[in-house]
Amino acid sequence: MDLAEWRCLEKTIVYCGDNDLLSPWPMKLHQIQALVASAETGSIRAAARSLGISQAAVTRALRELEASQKLPLLVRAPSGLTFTQFGSALLTHARLVLNQLDLAENELAEMRGRAEGKLCVGITPWVMHSFLPETIMDFRRQMPSVRLELYESLMAITQPLLRDGTMDFVVGYLQSSVTEFVSDPLLTYETAVLVRRDHSRRDSRSIHDLLDQNWALNYAPDGHDALMDHLFWRFGANIEEHQIVRAHSSSMMQTLVEAGMCTWSPAVLSRMPPFVDRVVTVPLQEQFEPRLLSIITRRNNTRSSAAACFIDCLRKVIRRRSRSGNKEERQIFDTLTLIA
Repeated sequence: MDLAEWRCLEKTIVYCGDNDLLSPWPMKLHQIQALVASAETGSIRAAARSLGISQAAVTRALRELEASQKLPLLVRAPSGLTFTQFGSALLTHARLVLNQLDLAENELAEMRGRAEGKLCVGITPWVMHSFLPETIMDFRRQMPSVRLELYESLMAITQPLLRDGTMDFVVGYLQSSVTEFVSDPLLTYETAVLVRRDHSRRDSRSIHDLLDQNWALNYAPDGHDALMDHLFWRFGANIEEHQIVRAHSSSMMQTLVEAGMCTWSPAVLSRMPPFVDRVVTVPLQEQFEPRLLSIITRRNNTRSSAAACFIDCLRKVIRRRSRSGNKEERQIFDTLTLIA
């Protein structure tokens, strides 16, 4: 909404004694749907198309929402829609509302004997390369009608999706400082500095020997200092920020490592395709504490039966693979410790 439109809208707001604003009117579902659709598509026209209603209906719903809350929520410009601070705050809650309604519909469908709906999961890259395919096949056999949507679980990408309810849960690592999420541990895994097999520093004994190298790392928006401390600062090592490339996918990390950069990752990556025989762990004297692989959810989140089924399938695959007599499997589990 531009300034002229907002001033026009202000004239419709009713005031009570002492010029205090009356309490906002209740929001309606179609208004919330219009708000979220507009944010996801970037325009009124595209939002109308996605909702299957007219452009005028979307415009009317948004104006009613702004009038009811007595706040400007959107700014319309030739380049598209943007949100005011009020609109951005409401959008986070609006997405949660719609996602909770989806969960309710899915639960009722399950109670009618028909498991359907959508399950959105974030999977950390090394699990994606190891346990995920078998887990999906087991899950598909049990819940064939559930639509499955998967994200590569680098926390910089998945944290916002988990926060607004778009994502049901994440299989990954949770920083202890993040209190809005809770975790259910699966196993611990060792971490290490990795370089390509023919890297000139592959036999380095100290992190200090790698401070002149370029690094490819990934961390959540609020995780920079924790990672720097874990990898460098606590050992008295410092590295310039321009030496670090923040990579947001495992394939990008792999490409950069194979180009000669260093990275810090779960040690198991060096023992499974597509990394085995291409990257090696550097035998540093500095030790990194094992990390927890967990099921991460929003605090007070209700777990759907589809989510519970997927997690159960994953646990069974991990336990089954841990008992394998296969040599490659044993090498993978040399760096992992299951939690009972």
